Amino acid sequence: MRRSPGSHARRDIGTWDIGPFDNDTAADFGGDLDEAALEEREAMIRGVLKRAAGPADFLGIYDGERAVAAVALVVAQHPDGDPACSNYGPSEPLPELPAEFRVLAVDALDQVVSDRSELAELWAKAANWSKWRQDITRLRDVLDPPIPPQEEALFEI
Repeated sequence: MRRSPGSHARRDIGTWDIGPFDNDTAADFGGDLDEAALEEREAMIRGVLKRAAGPADFLGIYDGERAVAAVALVVAQHPDGDPACSNYGPSEPLPELPAEFRVLAVDALDQVVSDRSELAELWAKAANWSKWRQDITRLRDVLDPPIPPQEEALFEI
């Protein structure tokens, strides 16, 4: 089991920063991926994303934290994504994740920030909530970029 470096931003849930792997649950997920056989890792990531993206009355904190970490791994393989570099993420190689994971990842993030998410509820009480929310939005925007507003009308009316 991987543990935090010491100072916790939110001691109640073992979180030391806003990054996708900056909490005990996600760090443990990274360790689980490293310990699994290469051919099992895709299914593990799919399972985490499906669990978070699925319809539920409430998304528990641990499922939310694992989902954010799994999304970061999907984003890392996107052409516009950044590597999921973290001392607490998986260090072993991951298989090429299917493109369909991108949609699943967006759905998972939408649940993570919804009013039915324990993770969002706890972050809303934290001093660095806006930074966490910006990081989640950045991940989501890589997978589902916002449409920029048009500055000029295409046709005159």
